[in-house]
Amino acid sequence: MSVALPADWVLPSYGRSTLSDLLPSVGAHLGVPGCTDDRLGLPSARRWVVLLVDGLGHQLLQAALGQTEYFAEVFGDALRLTAGVPSTTATSLTCLGTGLVPGEHGMAGYSFRAPGGRQAMNALTWEGGPEDAEAFQPRETMFERAVAAGVAVTTIGPARFSGSGLTTAALRGPQFWAVDEQDAEARIQAAVRACDRAPQSLTYVYERSLDHTGHGKGVRSQAWLDTLARVDAFAGALREALADDVCLLVTGDHGMLDVPPERHVLVEDHPELGAGVDLLAGEGRLRQLWTDAPEAVARRWQQRLGERAVVRLRDEAVAEGWFGPVDPRVEQHFGDVLVALREDWAVMTRALPRELGLVGQHGSLTSAEMVVPLLVDHPASW
Repeated sequence: MSVALPADWVLPSYGRSTLSDLLPSVGAHLGVPGCTDDRLGLPSARRWVVLLVDGLGHQLLQAALGQTEYFAEVFGDALRLTAGVPSTTATSLTCLGTGLVPGEHGMAGYSFRAPGGRQAMNALTWEGGPEDAEAFQPRETMFERAVAAGVAVTTIGPARFSGSGLTTAALRGPQFWAVDEQDAEARIQAAVRACDRAPQSLTYVYERSLDHTGHGKGVRSQAWLDTLARVDAFAGALREALADDVCLLVTGDHGMLDVPPERHVLVEDHPELGAGVDLLAGEGRLRQLWTDAPEAVARRWQQRLGERAVVRLRDEAVAEGWFGPVDPRVEQHFGDVLVALREDWAVMTRALPRELGLVGQHGSLTSAEMVVPLLVDHPASW
């Protein structure tokens, strides 16, 4: 039995309006070889700052504009981008940093089968991942391409992210300036200095507090709204400090929705879900299964979950455009069976007890998770 894709789901618009298209569009203005097409219609600028707010979904922001000042001011001209699949941080940051689709860069989710083994690797912490992250993802990043073109490229983030597996695989190339993420003024001043390094510059700033609050407290909580207000104040102060000729781009890596405990489907409570499954990875909203009997496993999962999920074999998901063109080198990074949850359901496992405490979740293909804003603020073009 095959369930049709729900009408309100969003397939990525690869090559037109996804996170993979953002830096190639910037590169078209900076003269980066191979970046000949500004797919997003960005203003002309020689200095750019990209502020990536983890967990900033388009629908979430639109619904909470009354809690913001700066975002409310610039939201009217916002573009809508789609994340890749899965709609999760490791995949999205790699789409952004490389300009590649998931099927090309192979960062297949929060966790997925490690190359050459039958165990899962965690793409965020790199636990279980290969020692050589650059060999794992050997394609040139957009940052490396920009540096080679003479652009001064800088990343501003916490020291522990410098040289990490994910940073190396997805975002390598810039000068990394370690700045305390709790010190807003220091981060802003670092961004100002980074912009001044050369006539052409690209500065990347990562903000993770909104995602952290969403996971822990939920996106309907006052704590989430309070965090959004702080992020808004930071973005507004950053724009105020930057010169008018600097184009500030603010975007997210995914949206989020709250999953109540009563909407958890626990794998251990349904023995038929574990039958024939060699490895379960991914996230609660999009589980990936590796198995020697994919058709039988997919059939059992669809029968058990019914209208709560869309279950696809890997080849079916690829044919529907979930990951974009898939390089044979990384094909096995994606599960033999993909289980994408509908509405506010999630498939959870007691084998990963920390996941059971998540309130806000993401990873599936609902518009709440897939669509992120792109706020474009370039005073010199007004």
